[in-house]
Amino acid sequence: MNPDHDRHHGDSTLGPAVHLEDEDSHDHGDAHQHEQEPHGGLHAFVASVLRPHSHDAVNSVDTALQTSREGMTALKISLAVLAVTASVQVAIVVMSGSVVLLADTIHNFADALTAVPLGLAFWLGRRPADRRYTYGYGRAEDLAGVLIILIVAASAAVAGWEAVERLIHPQQVRHIGWVIAAGLIGFAGNELVAHYRIRIGRKIGSAALEADGYHARTDGVTSLGVVAGAVGVALGWQAADPVFGLAITFAILFVVKNAARDIYRRLMDGVDPALVGQIGTVLGKTIGIETVDAVRVRWIGHQLHAEAEVTSDADLPLSAAHAIAEDARHQLLHQVRRLSSVIIHTNPSNRHGVDPHSITAHHFTPFLPKPGPDSQLVT
Repeated sequence: MNPDHDRHHGDSTLGPAVHLEDEDSHDHGDAHQHEQEPHGGLHAFVASVLRPHSHDAVNSVDTALQTSREGMTALKISLAVLAVTASVQVAIVVMSGSVVLLADTIHNFADALTAVPLGLAFWLGRRPADRRYTYGYGRAEDLAGVLIILIVAASAAVAGWEAVERLIHPQQVRHIGWVIAAGLIGFAGNELVAHYRIRIGRKIGSAALEADGYHARTDGVTSLGVVAGAVGVALGWQAADPVFGLAITFAILFVVKNAARDIYRRLMDGVDPALVGQIGTVLGKTIGIETVDAVRVRWIGHQLHAEAEVTSDADLPLSAAHAIAEDARHQLLHQVRRLSSVIIHTNPSNRHGVDPHSITAHHFTPFLPKPGPDSQLVT
């Protein structure tokens, strides 16, 4: 059952195993534990009155476009703030000759430039699916994440090279007060951008935008290294400037490692294992479903897509089996944030000793474990 509507339900994010135990005690969400909307109580009731849900396809498309617009707006504002911050720092680098400030400035410019591939990815991701890209263009954002990692890694290489050069060929740092001011400006600008990107990234379900926000937050902390280096120079330790420049380089590399891990998980269709358990629990509680045989979930852009195999009574008429699966799909679209499509395949129960999959059984590798609640691999 392939839905063409409900594009505005659902969020979470890894894990091949299907767990059918009660997941109500878990915090379902993506890698950064996104906030979940409540499913009951006074707050949920008021929200349902003020913002009633809709299954209309047009409303769903509008929502998808709005999330992309919010992402584009976040990128534009971030680019403007970081560009101003880095420009101020450039002027002070020229005045002072500080290599630690140069390293921080290079990184801030690189961070601002990451808005370009992300912007292109958001734009491309809004294109509708076609006969070649039947799932749409949402994966463009993950490819943008790879390019961002390369940009940040290159900035680390340049900053590290300059720091080592200054250690080998020491130079006096001038205008210490201005260098300290530049470091504080870098911290403030990056923290502002970080808060904004993380908030919007979580809101629209963009792993790349949220990861970029955490990257900006780390940049803000490294900007304080500029202040520490300047203070060290002021106290008579001339090597403090390149030493803290190297420290910033290592901080950048740490960011690259974390961002690369997150993008790798997205490219490998990684989701939070708790999400798989949540979906299995919802399906297992649906009246008419006897067992949940398999669950698969993946991110495509800002939306989650799920597939499930369930078993129902073999003697049910087609219309009844369809109604059960449709009820399960409806419950999932309401309870799983960012879930935009669900395909449910219904298997007939094997009560009469006839394997419903005997005709295709030879197509599957025999040594793979059968999908089920205790499986470590969902085939």
